[in-house]
Amino acid sequence: MNDPVQGGGRQFGFLLVDKFSMFSLAAAIDTFRSANRLLGRDFYGWTTVSADGDAVMASNGLPLKIDYSVADLPPVDILFVSVGLTTEFPGKSKVLAALRNWGRRGNALGALSVGSYLLAEAGQLEGYRCTIHWENRAGFMERFPDINCTGNVFEIDRKRYTCAGGTTSIDLMLEIVRGDFGSNLANGVANQFQHERIRSAGDRQRVGPERDLTGKSEKLRRIVELMADHLDEPLSAVQLAKSAGLSVRQVERLFLRHLSVTPGRYYMRLRLERARELLRQTNMPILDVAIATGFTSHSYFAQSYRLQFGRPPSEERRTTY
Repeated sequence: MNDPVQGGGRQFGFLLVDKFSMFSLAAAIDTFRSANRLLGRDFYGWTTVSADGDAVMASNGLPLKIDYSVADLPPVDILFVSVGLTTEFPGKSKVLAALRNWGRRGNALGALSVGSYLLAEAGQLEGYRCTIHWENRAGFMERFPDINCTGNVFEIDRKRYTCAGGTTSIDLMLEIVRGDFGSNLANGVANQFQHERIRSAGDRQRVGPERDLTGKSEKLRRIVELMADHLDEPLSAVQLAKSAGLSVRQVERLFLRHLSVTPGRYYMRLRLERARELLRQTNMPILDVAIATGFTSHSYFAQSYRLQFGRPPSEERRTTY
């Protein structure tokens, strides 16, 4: 544990649960460690917390020693929740109660990756923007339809700090460092990690698996983001083209040149990938999943799903991951 900062500085708590993401945690803490090194003093401090103060196992199988239980946590500037492979774990009721109590007292809360799910369950994201890892966003939005989950790499909305995990933990913490000391220090820390570009809260996550449009046409990215935001009621080819100031023919050429697929086929793949996420992450009836991804016919949905993934939706639901 880094000792609490004496005579000023900021202290952060990281509330960890079983199967938390070690990478997301390390990325966050090491950003502050590097900032301290460049500052030449321990301005940033951190501490680890669990439901009972017992060691917690990360998703990679490594145990981590814990400094405090949630009941004994000393004051911190922001309490971050780190969750990985599951949102169900021993001591969950204690964690949710602690988050509610922390929020009621007007304290700042944050989440790394799937930690946003716990904040939402504790009622601490109502009226706030937030984000979560893209793989969990579909299930999150169905479970909490009134919460604005943007899909951006990170969000800071008043006293709520959320990020999508992984390297986005670096971006969120660098934004905190930038707010404290300016861009020069933030860029210096990014350079230490060979983090090529500090992403802003306005940067979107990848839309889906292996969806990297870096270096592609700006108009292509705009159309893909629009598709991703309208999966339940798909936009027409004319509407998509108009949004980018192009003709339908120009949009077709754009997709074929950069992605080797037609816009219609690409849109269908996005919708089916969202359907698969909902089938895996929720207990929604298959017909509701079909409607939520823009299909008005159960049979057409099942046929399209089988063509894309080689199995019917019902079999996807029976599979345990």
